This record gives sequence, C-alpha cells and structure tokens, in this order.
Amino acid sequence: MRHALDLARTVTYTTSPNPRVGSVIVRDGQILGEGATQPPGSAHAEIMALRDAATRGHDVRGATIYVTLEPCSHTGRTPPCVDALIAAQVGRVVVAIGDPNPLVVGQGFARLRAAGIACTRGVCADEALALNVGFVSRMARGRPWVWAKMAASLDGRSALHNGVSQWITGAEARADGHHWRARSCVVLTGMGTVLKDDPQLTVRALSTTRPPRKAVIDGGLTISPAARLFDGTPVWIFASVHDAPREAALAQVNGQVIVLPASEPGRVDLAAVMAWLAQNDINEVHVEAGAGLTGALIAAGLVDELLIYMAPVLLGDALGMARLPLLEHLDGVQRYAFHDVRQLGEDMRLRAHVAASWDALVDCVNRIE
Repeated sequence: MRHALDLARTVTYTTSPNPRVGSVIVRDGQILGEGATQPPGSAHAEIMALRDAATRGHDVRGATIYVTLEPCSHTGRTPPCVDALIAAQVGRVVVAIGDPNPLVVGQGFARLRAAGIACTRGVCADEALALNVGFVSRMARGRPWVWAKMAASLDGRSALHNGVSQWITGAEARADGHHWRARSCVVLTGMGTVLKDDPQLTVRALSTTRPPRKAVIDGGLTISPAARLFDGTPVWIFASVHDAPREAALAQVNGQVIVLPASEPGRVDLAAVMAWLAQNDINEVHVEAGAGLTGALIAAGLVDELLIYMAPVLLGDALGMARLPLLEHLDGVQRYAFHDVRQLGEDMRLRAHVAASWDALVDCVNRIE
C-alpha cells in the first residue's frame, strides 16, 4: 500500500479535481502491474495497473490489488473501475480509504463483494487521507481544504514595520512553498498583497502541466488590469459589487469577476467564496496573503491548516502573521495540532491543522464500508 501511495504522489500536481490515486497488483510477493491516476478524462489508477500487468504478460486472475481509494462505481469521464476489476477476476481488493463522493460512498465495496471479491479497507488510511484531504473535504463538507502559508521570524513577525518582507526565509523554504502552490487548485490572495507586492502567484520552482488557478479577494473591485498576476492565464476576482466597465477591462486580460454577497459593505463573504470554489471543483486552496485577509479567514473558521516557514531571526516591533480579533480569555483561542515539523536549509517548516477539521474527515472515510 505504501508503494501505491508513492505512485499516487507522482501525480500530485496533475489529477485535480479528481483524487490522487495509486494502485499495485500483487501475487506471491511479486508486482504484476502498477499505475497512478492520469489527468481528468484519462484512465484511473486501477485501469493503469491492469494495463501495465497486461503489457508485462501477467494474468491477474486471483491476484490482490492494492488501491489508495475505493474503486469508483459510476460512469463519469471514464467507465467504473469496479467493473474492470470484476471483469479481470481479481481475488482481493485492499483499499486505504473509502470514497466520500456521493456517487460512490461504499458502492464500490458493495459491488466487489457482490461479485465474490474480498475487500479490506483502512490500510495506511491517514497517509491516503493526507494525500487527498482536499478531495475528501469537498465531497464531505462542501468546501475545499484551506491552508494559509506564512513566512515568519522566531517572534512571529511577517514583515518589518515598513512592510519589507523579502526575503525572511531562505531559498529552500521558498522552493518548498512553490510545491504547495503547485499542489493546490487555487492560489488565493487579497488586494492588500496585490497593492504592496504586485505578485505573480505563479509556480516557478518546479514544472507542472496543471498550474493552479489564481484568485483575488477584491470586495470593492479596484484591481488594475495591469497587475502582474494578469499574465494571460485565468484569474478569478471575488467582489461584492458590479462594475460593468471594469469587469470588461479585466476580461480583456482573462480576469473573471465573481460577484458574491457582502459580509459588510465592500467586503466579500468569505464563506460564500469557499462554497463557490467547492461548487467549481476546487479541492485545495493555498492562501498567500497579508495579515488582514489571513486573519479574516482564520477568524471565520475557514483555514484548516497553517503552513508556516519560520526563519531563525528576530524582527522585533514589526507586522504580525495574521490580524485577529482581540481576546480577553484563552477559551476563545483557535487551537491547532502540529502534525509535521521539518528543517529546510536554515529555516523550519511547521504544519498544524485544526484537529476538529481533520478528525471530521477521518470519521467520514472510516464510516464508508
């Protein structure tokens, strides 16, 4: 199963909105075939593994197939994988996690068992969920999995008092940040960052055939079509007001304005943004914004994970990572659970998720039988 997970990781940047899935067919300790899900509209992992076994000249009847997600049981862009496994007469299917897609959700298991094929689930489940946390979140909660990326000093400062922030962290940390951009479906920022940094929001440290979409929260629809993020690739601009001439100008640079309800005058309802993204097949959102938008998303309960790159420096009286409401009691703090800490060059990368968000998804996939 861990080999299947490794195969799934090889397609981290290419499968969305479909999940990242790997599959291995085994008999007597020998790999007969293996594969990973291809870009949308192409073959899923199980089909790739069956094709690989056929190319190698192996008969898979009675063999065990390991797959990191429950085989699909519906016709989407491709036929159901469960039908192919039944037709191949495999003897056993071992699955990491069930598929919460309402079109599947246990039906893959049920059809395999009805065909007399033994099923085992829950092998390396946490690793499989981590790889597809955005897909599971979208299917189970109707919203994407959101992480907020921040670079900070040891005293939790993200920029000097005058706004200078490039570069707090080193090259290794910045390159790792591009991996998380590339993994996401959307890189989201706010107008404060656009005005201060004029970012490109592109993936530059690695090559990907499916770059993430770029998106901006711009409640008053003030963004200039000359901003550097308008490089010909599609950009979503979330606003709370209509402005036909400005919308037409933005359309000329491939900007699409999405007008959503306002939480207050001039401010887009952030929960409505996340709901819209989920409805448009967005699994994972990479937030790379200033303290204002980052704090607003955290305060609204919309950030599931913090991705913090901490440099071994002290900035003193400077700007913080997130602007949050003033608290009088510790009962009101947002608590996170560390789940990955590692050194990147001279810096540390800290990953911490909202335990309740993660636990809800664990419970969801564990209920699927």
